[in-house]
Amino acid sequence: VLSIEETIRLIEIPDTSAPLGVRDRAMLEFAYATGVRVSELISVTVQNVLFKEDTVRITGKGSKERIVPLGRAAKTAVLDYLNHVRPKLAKFASRDVLFLNTRGAPLTRMGFWKILRKYVILSGITKYVSPHTLRHSFATHLLEGGADIRVIQELLGHAYISTTEIYTHVD
Repeated sequence: VLSIEETIRLIEIPDTSAPLGVRDRAMLEFAYATGVRVSELISVTVQNVLFKEDTVRITGKGSKERIVPLGRAAKTAVLDYLNHVRPKLAKFASRDVLFLNTRGAPLTRMGFWKILRKYVILSGITKYVSPHTLRHSFATHLLEGGADIRVIQELLGHAYISTTEIYTHVD
């Protein structure tokens, strides 16, 4: 799990003066703000982001859908990416997937992993960080902030509270 300070450092490290930095910042903000699995992150579509409602429709394991809030910072970052960068990356093969690679195709799990790894190194974080670390950090920070564990369970899309307890390092 990352500390809140490490999480902020990681999210703020991409160079947003460069188009891919804008995309990367939006992905990191989105991943942390929503607590999505990497498979959910790379498959979310533009239509799944409900900007007026400040929510995102996530299709999780077993095709189960859940609605999660999208915070202001993540919403701003995603809108910046959608308005200024995604149109330049998009190709016919892009479909409606939100986050695209440099060739205009949907980002892969490994593609996101490599991007995350780059920013972990640049931010000076020395502990092991995987895409799942952002999900664990999301859940842990919510619990530390006083959120109810049942709410966290809903946000993560867990069928059982015991799974959520593992995520948040609770006995």
